[in-house]
Amino acid sequence: QRFFPNCHENKSRTFIFGTMTVGEITSCLETWAPLAYAEDFDNVGLLVGSHAQNVKKVLVTHDALEEVIDEAIAENCELVVCFHPIIFKGLKKLTYATYVSRAVTKAIKHDISIYAMHTALDVQLNGVNAGLANALGLVDRTVIQPAKGTIQKLNTYVPNKQLKAVQEALFAAGAGAMGHYDECSFTVVGEGGFKPLKGSKPFVGTNGTRHTAEETQLHMIFPKHLHTMVIKALLEAHPYETVAYEITTLENSRSDLGMGCIGNLPTGEQESDFLKKLKAILGTPVLRHSALLGNHIKRVAILGGSGSFAIESAMVQGADAYITADLKYHDFFRAEASCLLVDVGHYESEQFTKTTIMEHLNKNFPNFAFISSKTDTNPVHYF
Repeated sequence: QRFFPNCHENKSRTFIFGTMTVGEITSCLETWAPLAYAEDFDNVGLLVGSHAQNVKKVLVTHDALEEVIDEAIAENCELVVCFHPIIFKGLKKLTYATYVSRAVTKAIKHDISIYAMHTALDVQLNGVNAGLANALGLVDRTVIQPAKGTIQKLNTYVPNKQLKAVQEALFAAGAGAMGHYDECSFTVVGEGGFKPLKGSKPFVGTNGTRHTAEETQLHMIFPKHLHTMVIKALLEAHPYETVAYEITTLENSRSDLGMGCIGNLPTGEQESDFLKKLKAILGTPVLRHSALLGNHIKRVAILGGSGSFAIESAMVQGADAYITADLKYHDFFRAEASCLLVDVGHYESEQFTKTTIMEHLNKNFPNFAFISSKTDTNPVHYF
C-alpha cells in the first residue's frame, strides 16, 4: 500500500486498486533496463499510447500480436508490456493488410498502450538470459560481450567551500557508483582563474577584473543513461553562473551490462546429459548442435535470440557450451572442436523473459494487477 495510497483491502481479502499511469509503470521498467542501452537498430519504449494514460491492469507478453491485443481487450488491460517491438520498421500505412498494422490499429482503437523492452533488456545480466541461467543453476555469472561506451566521467571545478554540496547533489543523481561501491570521487586542489565580462553576474569576483581562487577539481564516473540527470544536478548545485565541466566516455566496461551471460554449473555434466536436461527445461522437441566432443560441460554461455555474433567471445571466455539461436550452417563450423554450440530456437531461448518481466513488476508493485499473457506467440512449429 505504500505504492498506492488509494488502494485498500476489503473484508473478503479482494484487493481494490487505484490507478497508475503508463509513465509510472514504464519508469520502473526503465530503471531496470534503461532505453539508453538498447541497440541503435532497435525500436524500444512506448510504441503506442501516452505516458499520461491511466492504467488499472497490465498484460505482459513476448510479442504484441493481434491475438494478444484481443486478450488485453478481454482482460480490460490498458497497457501491454512486450519484449519484442511490434513496430520495428517505419509504418507508412495503418490498414489491416499486415499482422503489424492489425495489432497497432486495434490497440489504438481500444486505447491500449504498447511498451517494448527488447535489447534494453538483452544487455542486463538479470534480464533476458536470467531465467534459463537460473534453471540451469549457473553461478558466478558475467556478460559475454560487455557493452561499449556505457561509462562516462565528469570533470568539473568547484569552490572549496561549496565542494560538499556539489558532491552530495551528484551522488544523489547517481554519479560515483562503481560496482559494489557508491559515492566514489577524486579531488585535486588547485587555483582557478577567470575574468567576468560585462553583463555577467559572478558568484565571486568583479566585472572586468581577473579573479583567482582556490578551487577543487572533482572527478566522478556515472552510467551513461544518467547523463542528463547528472548534468542537471551539477548545474543546480554549483554556485557559478557558468559552470566549467567536461564529459568523457570511457573505454571501461561493466561485468553486469552487455550481451549474453556466462557462468558455471555447480558440477560438470556429460554432453548428452546436459543436452537432455536443456531440452527438458526448454520444453522443445529438438535441439540443433555442433559435433559432440566427449567433454564435460562445466562453463556455459547463454545468449537469448540471434547470437552467432558472440560465438568467439563465448569461446574466449572458456565456454564448454554456448546456448543461443538462429545459427546458420557455417556457424556450426566455428565451434572449432572446442565448444558445443547449441541452437535451441529463437523463441525457446527467450521464453523465460515474460516471467522475468512479471517478477520484476510484481516485486516493485506487489498489489497491482499484472497478467501474464496466455497467448503462445511462437511462430515456429515442429512436425
